[in-house]
Amino acid sequence: MPKKRSGGGLSTTQQAAKFLGVAALSGVVLAGIALPAAGALGLATKGTVEGFDEIPANLKTPPLSQRTTILDSKGGMIASVYSRDRTVVPLKDISPYMQKAIVAIEDARFYEHGAIDLKGILRALNRNVQTGGTTEGASTLTQQYVKNVFVEEAGDDPDKVAQATQQTMGRKVQELKYAIQVEEELGKKKILENYLNITFFGQQAYGIEAASQRYFSKPAKDLTLEESALLAGVVQSPSRYDPVNDTAEATKRRNMVLQRMADVGDISKAQADKAKATPIKLRVKKPKNGCITAVSGAGFFCDYVRHVFLTDPVFGKTKEDRAKIWNQGGLTIRTTLDPQSQQSVQGSIKNHVYKSDKVATAVTLVQPGTGKIMGMGQSKPYGFGTNETQYNYSVNKVMGGSNYGFPTGSTFKPFLAAAAIEGGKPATQSYPSPYEMDYPDTVRSCGKPWVNDGVPKYHLENESESEKGPYSLKEAMEKSVNTYFVQMLQDIGMCPVSQMTDKLGVVQGDGSKLPQNPSTLTLGSNGLSPLTMASAYAAFANRGTYCTPIAMESVSKADGTSLPVPKTTCSQAMSPTTADTVNTLLRGVVDSGTGQEAGLQSRDNAGKTGTTDARKNAWFVGYTPNMSGAVWVGSPSQSVEMERITIGGVYQDKVYGGQVPGPIWRDAMTGALNGVPAPAFNTVNIPDPPKSDDRDRGKGRDRDRDRGEGRPGAGGKKPGNKSPFPGITIPPDLIGGNNGGGNRGQTTGGTQGP
Repeated sequence: MPKKRSGGGLSTTQQAAKFLGVAALSGVVLAGIALPAAGALGLATKGTVEGFDEIPANLKTPPLSQRTTILDSKGGMIASVYSRDRTVVPLKDISPYMQKAIVAIEDARFYEHGAIDLKGILRALNRNVQTGGTTEGASTLTQQYVKNVFVEEAGDDPDKVAQATQQTMGRKVQELKYAIQVEEELGKKKILENYLNITFFGQQAYGIEAASQRYFSKPAKDLTLEESALLAGVVQSPSRYDPVNDTAEATKRRNMVLQRMADVGDISKAQADKAKATPIKLRVKKPKNGCITAVSGAGFFCDYVRHVFLTDPVFGKTKEDRAKIWNQGGLTIRTTLDPQSQQSVQGSIKNHVYKSDKVATAVTLVQPGTGKIMGMGQSKPYGFGTNETQYNYSVNKVMGGSNYGFPTGSTFKPFLAAAAIEGGKPATQSYPSPYEMDYPDTVRSCGKPWVNDGVPKYHLENESESEKGPYSLKEAMEKSVNTYFVQMLQDIGMCPVSQMTDKLGVVQGDGSKLPQNPSTLTLGSNGLSPLTMASAYAAFANRGTYCTPIAMESVSKADGTSLPVPKTTCSQAMSPTTADTVNTLLRGVVDSGTGQEAGLQSRDNAGKTGTTDARKNAWFVGYTPNMSGAVWVGSPSQSVEMERITIGGVYQDKVYGGQVPGPIWRDAMTGALNGVPAPAFNTVNIPDPPKSDDRDRGKGRDRDRDRGEGRPGAGGKKPGNKSPFPGITIPPDLIGGNNGGGNRGQTTGGTQGP
């Protein structure tokens, strides 16, 4: 017997029957009463005509969440990402067998009744009274569609999903009213189409097209009778009738659907029997979702695109607005990624650095004048396994990168040179440049001057004792002479350098402005990202015009309409003459200086090497008139000193910026620019200084190595003196992941100086 409520009241089933009578007398019929035998009805105040009328008349149907496709600049697939794997298709593209199967098993009288099925209700109610439980329901296909709309609107919020699926009187009343509206507005065929596109079929597949692809690797329009019956049977309980994990149970359910189709006259008994005797034959496609599926090593670029979408206000005023659009999906995002460049980046990385190495590399290519990111990759693949990571070493923290970027070493020196030239210093500027020296007593800044208050005073050295001046700017840049550039900074002050780096978009990896101190603004002691460096150097190639980096060319929605995308913003960071002068200086670095191993053949190119204190980071940043690229090599945790180390199967006694990152840059750029025009730089004439016979200018030394920076202690401090920047240290938990990387600043004493 049905249980009664405490106090002798009516049982749940009796209450439902009473409500049914009231509704019928009022001209309103309640469908699908399949309530629990005990428990609260919920929304009891709506169990009247007045309560029914209070429910809003319009069902808000959110656009169905679908997969988003990310394409490269040529239209090739990079990756598919989705909150719910769904591809919406019209009814004409759904097999007629599928249409008949779902109607037969879920609502055989679908084309005969309105929003509700009174006969079905009475049958289900009678059956449930007899059993004292809920053995049979009577929701129509229309009501099921309405329920799915509630679930879709709830998204991934578990509380909202629970509310959308709760079996209470109030929820049933709500479904009823909206079902009446839907029947009036859409009609049967549109309701069926919507239902087949919204419902869940298990295995992460939402909608019939995704389900057909998941289980049978074919479009929904090609589903056979037995395949259609199988999928129609899954809907009632996707976990219980999952054919991938329980073929026997799925077969029983499929055969039940086939029998039902025969009973209602959709197929003959012979067709049903033949189909029942056919074993289930699956061609399962494993769910592939997210940037981990990206081709050509573009997982990190894919993740960068996602971060741009979720953070840029062009896609919505709030982060919630942007997340809603992203999770809804159905977007086609054409990006700036050039497939030729990306393949070249990955090929170069693979040839030079192994994912199992103690150190990693990150490479980013940017197009001068447009800001387009053309290639982005790293040696630790995108993933969750051993020697994999989800941290993008090429970008800043806010975009999924390391916490603080990586110290850049002497690749920072061209920014100082550009500031000096822009301020009127000649390209022939000379300084005494001794082998070693104390930092200046004071250096002017935009505010309070920096003071060398070390005891003893903060001190720096050049790479080799033979490196002693005087030097001109051209030779000092080629040899990367530390003392020269510190003297230049003392001469012009730090404020012009800060102003120049601001114009070039140079910020630390955590997004903060560079601090004003000699080590940062001369020897690159603070962490920056490869994308920041490649974009800044692109301004030299673009005759002084800096363009902010961009990753998207267009975004279109499922209905064909377009969304705005972030545009590059270009501004003149320096005069064309200054840029041309820097180009001339940096050509010398690859022609006869520390970057010779990076030099390209048969096209103009320029660049700068960088190796930080204790050789924890090595860089090469370079460019042609039509491509700029940055290469970083080091330990993501800043825990490896690159001496006596094997990288990419090659033993390195000491790693220099021109020696390991340089060839990576050379090979990546060579492939990326294959078949691309080779324009020339605008250069200026910089006279060579008079030669001096009484000092060693490096004849006979290994000129392919970055002699001007990187030796442990080079540009550092005298033994016993304290760090000029107390409290800046590198903790062990740099970015909170086993495979991630980043740095919080600099080691005690800094990188190549204070």
